[in-house]
Amino acid sequence: MAFLALVGILAWAFISAGVITHNFNRSQLTGEQDRQEALINGIILTETKDDHKYWEIYGETGSYDSNTGVAMLDNCIGNFYDKDNEVSMSFESSKGTYNAQKKQIILYQDTHIVIKDGTSLEADRVIWSGSDTPVFANGNVRITRNQEFLATAESVEISPDYDRFKIKGNTVSKMYDTKEKK
Repeated sequence: MAFLALVGILAWAFISAGVITHNFNRSQLTGEQDRQEALINGIILTETKDDHKYWEIYGETGSYDSNTGVAMLDNCIGNFYDKDNEVSMSFESSKGTYNAQKKQIILYQDTHIVIKDGTSLEADRVIWSGSDTPVFANGNVRITRNQEFLATAESVEISPDYDRFKIKGNTVSKMYDTKEKK
């Protein structure tokens, strides 16, 4: 009988505690505090749709904030893919972000890009906003293609197919003849 009384008291206390505190945790998490953040070592992000990979990015370390939908990556490398799922452009950068709401990748600090045709680009900041929109590179842009072409500029707009450039602001371009004269 004492055992049943003890079980009854414990059940009453458990149910009462649940009724009193049922909304306690949620009320503490509303508003600005209703935020999730993850600090991650070795983070890989990728966008794939209908068996087509658009891009992938790996960060040595990173963090993700659920309020802003932004992943911050350190020491990142990655690839952008063409319509045939082949790598069309590869990159490395000291820092990068991915904004899930805007579907936008921004690379900054020591950014280096290599395009499939051998073109190489260095810039302070590179912005990729989708496979159908141009890529923008800003700040101390330097473009080289094999040993045939060198250009420096303030900014560059790269076509969505990565085959054309619009070089803007204080530009210097040099073309070299690599054919041996006989």
